[in-house]
Amino acid sequence: MDLGTRLVAAAADLVDSRFPGRDWAGAAAMALDDGTLLTSTAPEVVNPAVELCHEVGALCEAYRIGRPVVASVCVVRADQGRGFWVLSPCGVCQERLRFYGPGVEVAVPEANAPALWRMVTLGELQPHWWATVFDGEPI
Repeated sequence: MDLGTRLVAAAADLVDSRFPGRDWAGAAAMALDDGTLLTSTAPEVVNPAVELCHEVGALCEAYRIGRPVVASVCVVRADQGRGFWVLSPCGVCQERLRFYGPGVEVAVPEANAPALWRMVTLGELQPHWWATVFDGEPI
């Protein structure tokens, strides 16, 4: 099984175990440079202004243990609970992941078919990343 498929399965497993029976729930999974897989989900909060992305917990854990992230996926249970859709990382998560460079792979959904997905690098996802104007990568 390729890395992207392993990550999608790990995130889907977290959704199934943490949110059984819920029609709408999500999680993320990240691979580190040593092969470790981390998963996380977004905490539920009363005030939507302080919500976090599903990726944040795994990203913080990777940073805490000092291991680079090499790949990341985010999934949500969809289709009335009959499957999972892949979500590309939001702009904030793209910035967070970019700390590890343009080679980090992320899952992106196929146009008009979010159950179908592929892995691309952040460099491919962000061909015009803002910080490249400062003499290349700032990290």
